[in-house]
Amino acid sequence: MTDRAPDAGYEAVIGLEIHVQLRTEEKLFCPDGTGFGEVPNTNVCPVCLGLPGALPVLNREAVELAVRASLAFGCTVHQRSVWARKNYFYPDLPKGYQISQFEEPLATDGVFRVETDDTSDPVGRLAIRIRRIHMEEDAGKSIHDRFEGATAVDLNRTGTPLIEMVTEPDFRSPAQVRAWLTGVKQVLEYLEVSDCNMEEGSLRVDANVSIRPVGSEPLGTKTELKNMNSFSGVERALDVEIARQRDVVAMGGQVAHQTLLWDERRGDVRPMRSKEESHDYRYFPDPDLPPLQVSENLIEAVKAQLPELPAARRTRFREDYGLPAYDAGVLTARRPLADYYEETARTSGAPKEASNWIMGPVLAAMNARDLEADDFPVRPVHLAELIDLVEEGTINRNVAKDVLGRMLESAAGVEVGSAAAKTPAEIVREEGLATVSDTGRLEAWVEDALAAHPEEVARFRDGETRLQGFFMGEVMKRSRGKADPTEVARILTERLEET
Repeated sequence: MTDRAPDAGYEAVIGLEIHVQLRTEEKLFCPDGTGFGEVPNTNVCPVCLGLPGALPVLNREAVELAVRASLAFGCTVHQRSVWARKNYFYPDLPKGYQISQFEEPLATDGVFRVETDDTSDPVGRLAIRIRRIHMEEDAGKSIHDRFEGATAVDLNRTGTPLIEMVTEPDFRSPAQVRAWLTGVKQVLEYLEVSDCNMEEGSLRVDANVSIRPVGSEPLGTKTELKNMNSFSGVERALDVEIARQRDVVAMGGQVAHQTLLWDERRGDVRPMRSKEESHDYRYFPDPDLPPLQVSENLIEAVKAQLPELPAARRTRFREDYGLPAYDAGVLTARRPLADYYEETARTSGAPKEASNWIMGPVLAAMNARDLEADDFPVRPVHLAELIDLVEEGTINRNVAKDVLGRMLESAAGVEVGSAAAKTPAEIVREEGLATVSDTGRLEAWVEDALAAHPEEVARFRDGETRLQGFFMGEVMKRSRGKADPTEVARILTERLEET
């Protein structure tokens, strides 16, 4: 957050341009690979380098992914859209133009809503209009910090398929932007349209921001913010730029129409160039590509294959499994985790216990190993079996946590889901971990614990009843966690109350 004092008489007006790299193995118009981190300038060919005589051939998979995203965000997908050349000269654009869409984009007029914590909104949902979603190819990458005094160019990214999502200027605060972007990213990941890795550049956000007097309709002069590499960075950059514009107006100046770069290290913005308009790019239809025709059959087929999206899944988890809103939000944050939870809940028949286990020790183990749920070695059927063992009283919860750790150990180096990994029942049986409810053994452990701590027994009988927990711990240590805690508590109470 900036420390500049805001002018309460002005409001921010913000719109976004979101570039999303589509999850394809090949580029948009040629068969070169799209993998990140390859040796520079190796995933290139005459098509993406723009060599004379090379002609583009459209990647059908990229079109289907673009249609999937457009439908999920409530847009109208047009059966006819037109490829255009966006002309500009930059070292990382070898053709001197970028193949994009301009006057006739793939999709228009969407609305995407996200839940918010805004108490001023009685519905608690932020609705942002999407002006258009169009397809385009990516440019290469200019590298400014690899060689002193020089800029390197890596053209591997040239021609990678993108969609660009352009919103209406419906945001009024940086916090709204961050909340909405989080929802967009979640949907894109659910759709498997993109991996949305901002560090690798597969999700990039530019923001157009202006200010105007509260209550007025005309828009102010806007600036465009670039070089924001995280959603928190987007929020901070917008905070700084809104405050800067208010300072300019407060001092009697005028905001310049320009493109600004966000400097994360300095926490400030700096001018990059004057802001371009569409006429600066001299758009015209690409002569090498016919209009893109998307059949009604394809649109309907893609629509039928759309997965249940996060908002709907959160609602269903609350209704079908009786989960609190917080649990439902955590468990649906990522599609693999939601799938993992749902299979566990259905198999165990204990949805809240499944939620507690997954949100607790299971997520901790996933995060420690940097694993997604679909790569986690303890599969839902075995986690459900572990939950059942606790619910049946075969083992207690503390022992169950140890069993989970041993399940992970047994699965190390074994293919996920392999029968070679030990099940909870096998571990409990082989290691003798079942809960001990035999009264004679429990009484012996209790007597040992009390005999070892006569001073604490005297203090308890003098009124320090909080020592009951200490004695419970001593008994559980002697039983290696296997003692039935309910029975232990009953026996302890009887012995300690004896005079």
